[in-house]
Amino acid sequence: MASGSDRRDLLLEAGLALSSELSLPVVLQRIVDLAMQLTGARYGALGVLGSDGRIAQFITTGIDDDTKRAIGHYPTGGGILGVLIREAKPLRLRRIADDPRSVGFPANHPAMQSFLGAPLTALGRVFGNIYLTQKEGADEFTAEDERDLVLLASQAGVAVANAMMYREALDRGRRLEAAREISSSVLEAADSGTTLQLVADRACELVDADLATIAVAEPDGIRVSLRVTSGLHADELRGMTFRAEDSISGTVMRTLATVLTADAASEQRAHQPVVRLGNVGPAMFVPMVASNRALGTLMVANSRGGRVFSPEDVEIVEAFGQQAAIALEYGRARAELQRLVLMEDRERIAKELHDGVIQSLFAVGMSLQGTALLAGDPDLGRRIEAAVEELDRVIRDLRNYIFGLRPGILADRQLDQALRALAGDFEERTGVVTVADVDQGVAAELGSRAADVVQLTREALSNVGRHAGATTVRLTLRRTPTGALLEIDDDGTGFDVTVLDGTGNGLRNIRERARAMGGDLDLVSSSGEGTTLRVSIQL
Repeated sequence: MASGSDRRDLLLEAGLALSSELSLPVVLQRIVDLAMQLTGARYGALGVLGSDGRIAQFITTGIDDDTKRAIGHYPTGGGILGVLIREAKPLRLRRIADDPRSVGFPANHPAMQSFLGAPLTALGRVFGNIYLTQKEGADEFTAEDERDLVLLASQAGVAVANAMMYREALDRGRRLEAAREISSSVLEAADSGTTLQLVADRACELVDADLATIAVAEPDGIRVSLRVTSGLHADELRGMTFRAEDSISGTVMRTLATVLTADAASEQRAHQPVVRLGNVGPAMFVPMVASNRALGTLMVANSRGGRVFSPEDVEIVEAFGQQAAIALEYGRARAELQRLVLMEDRERIAKELHDGVIQSLFAVGMSLQGTALLAGDPDLGRRIEAAVEELDRVIRDLRNYIFGLRPGILADRQLDQALRALAGDFEERTGVVTVADVDQGVAAELGSRAADVVQLTREALSNVGRHAGATTVRLTLRRTPTGALLEIDDDGTGFDVTVLDGTGNGLRNIRERARAMGGDLDLVSSSGEGTTLRVSIQL
């Protein structure tokens, strides 16, 4: 314990040292060390209050790391510590246990008798409290200890206020830079996956979290998948899928409201496999909302036993959730624009082929046929007829190309009628019973993508006819919570998806057409079990 003159020197030195320091962790630790040196305390602690009036940060000196781990989570403001928080005035006790407001100590906690505490105040606000226990060489702290601690606490309050304002300024700058970086990623036409990864990384950094994930609704509207992960256990969690109704993410997407929890493991509605694999403790789940509907959730979490997130943290992460939703919507809009440009180009080429090249070839063929009738030489006539047949073949090939660009079946039909016509033609040609179940409203909403839908369906039915050996096929177009679902299901021989998926031109063409219309292809098949092809399309 310092003598009288040493105390004055120490307090003067403390004021100078604390006023020049802007790093909050350093300030907090120096305050505790100076208070212990000033009063001769064996143990010291400093609790910084959060916006809810409870202890949000707790710095200790005198207790080793093994003992800290054995004690567990730091106190949040009960017992004697809570008295100091509520009353915000110095408190000196000879024996902690004798005070009726004491609630005792947790297991593995060192024995402590004498107590001295004081609030850290500045600008009319209480920022935290200094706690000192077990005065060395005496049964209790003195009145002089109390006076000096109050003076140190007033100096420390100003230092903490300065450090907090400095940190807030830095955090604000980091948030603005992160927002600029994400906006640039969106506008520079980076793919949505790159932008979402950037959102997760920056959200994790700015609230000092251990883990961030972005869960996106699957096209079936039933499941969600962890498309993006950042931080601890990111690789293990990435790509996991689970039912929306069995998760907090599903609740958030349904209610469009943020969920904040101090321990995800204790939440019955949480998807516990993800919680266990990610060692998730305190967590927040923020909706990613666009056009009044949730596209997914942004989760930010700390490991079990870690810091609980503050309302300020929630506000920051909610802003990142909005940016994630914008990235998804912008990516989809860009893909739709590219698809429309492609459709216009196809339409132009198809018109030129039909109105120009085919008509010219047809005229040449007619002229040759007339010439064959006038030819006196039978051999020459046969050669001319062979040339006409070759022209007919070329015209048929060109028409097939045109159908690929602009399906002729749509010339005088709506999409729902065209799909039923395809099913009828397929049944008549192959003898396979074909049932069409088409939602007329959904088909109308897909009008701008009707050509792609028809071509994909024609390709899929062609594959069934050539390879499946099926007796029945069901063609379905229906609405889902997130869009439309086109499904072609057969009872044929099936195949091993892991071996054959994508290896043939048919499947590759189908996958490319699904991607071109902004859809997701899901192919389910196994030997002897038939095949189901699903294409999920955003409306």
